[in-house]
Amino acid sequence: MSVESDKTTHTSRSMPDGRTIHYYRRPSTAPALPTASIITGGLGYIGQSLAYRLRAEGKTVVVVDVREIPSQVPKIDVVRGSVGDLEVWEFIRARYQIEVVYHCAGLISVAESVSDPARYYQQNVSEAIHMLDHLRLGTPIPLVFSSSAGVYGNPETVPIPETAKKEPLSPYGTTKRQFEQILDDYYRAYQMPYVALRYFNAAGHLGTVRERHQPETHVLPLMATAIRQGRQPVVYGHDYDTPDGSAIRDYIHVADLVDAHLRAAGYLATGGTPMPINLGSGKGTSVLELIHTFSRISGNAVPPQLTDRRAGDPPRLVADIDQAKLLLKWEPRHSNIEAVVSDAWQASQEEDGDHA
Repeated sequence: MSVESDKTTHTSRSMPDGRTIHYYRRPSTAPALPTASIITGGLGYIGQSLAYRLRAEGKTVVVVDVREIPSQVPKIDVVRGSVGDLEVWEFIRARYQIEVVYHCAGLISVAESVSDPARYYQQNVSEAIHMLDHLRLGTPIPLVFSSSAGVYGNPETVPIPETAKKEPLSPYGTTKRQFEQILDDYYRAYQMPYVALRYFNAAGHLGTVRERHQPETHVLPLMATAIRQGRQPVVYGHDYDTPDGSAIRDYIHVADLVDAHLRAAGYLATGGTPMPINLGSGKGTSVLELIHTFSRISGNAVPPQLTDRRAGDPPRLVADIDQAKLLLKWEPRHSNIEAVVSDAWQASQEEDGDHA
């Protein structure tokens, strides 16, 4: 990536680990830069949904993403590169006044993190630290982080409050927990404001954006595709200590999730105390209950395929969302299970051009 050079505004700074960071300080006489919201990992499901909402509100959106995939949202600038590539941030700061960074980038598969933890520590922690090293130069920039309920591991109490023990069961969950701690340390040392939003299970769709992971790993689109194709949806684990033996999860509609992001940015802008905040519906649904709901909505009763548990999967994850309600003035308004399953079924039909 090339970055325009201007000796009057270009500054270098040596970091403790030996790297040299180059960044821009614009003269006071320079024209004002446009204000922008930056979304890392902004070509992913959550990032695209967030971009859609911000664009609908008239915001300038800049996406940072290393992947060569198309944007589902028009009229956004896409910077191709890793969040750890400091040239990416030089490029952005030379052209925009950053209002907030929504850090959605990172690897997300629990199973893959168990088999290949090195990639997860590199991408989710090391690269993200390099990003912070640039963002902390100059005026502090608020950051809203996509964390995860995976930080809790196997919780002692359900619903899970933010104060519960953090004992992740997978390298994925550990990377999220580690970066939360790094954010807190950077805040205390460098006054970098942040909110770590601990997602439970995001689902549904917002506007034109659909859930399209490559490869797909999330349960609702996988289940919808299996049922549409007449295959048995897979249930990983049927001997958990739950009413029907399958794992219980908290599903939050992406429209509610995105709304919480905007409220988190507003919370920081008004001086809110940096901290982690749970995002879920506050209600649990088992995997078998999901299948029964799909059967009702699709009219296709397909028996599940029961198989062994996956490594790193706890039996119950349901959010205590009182803190989000109190601090962000937020309520989940779209997260009933019928709505998220209906959205998943509709998106699955669209894959074959069937909009009935």
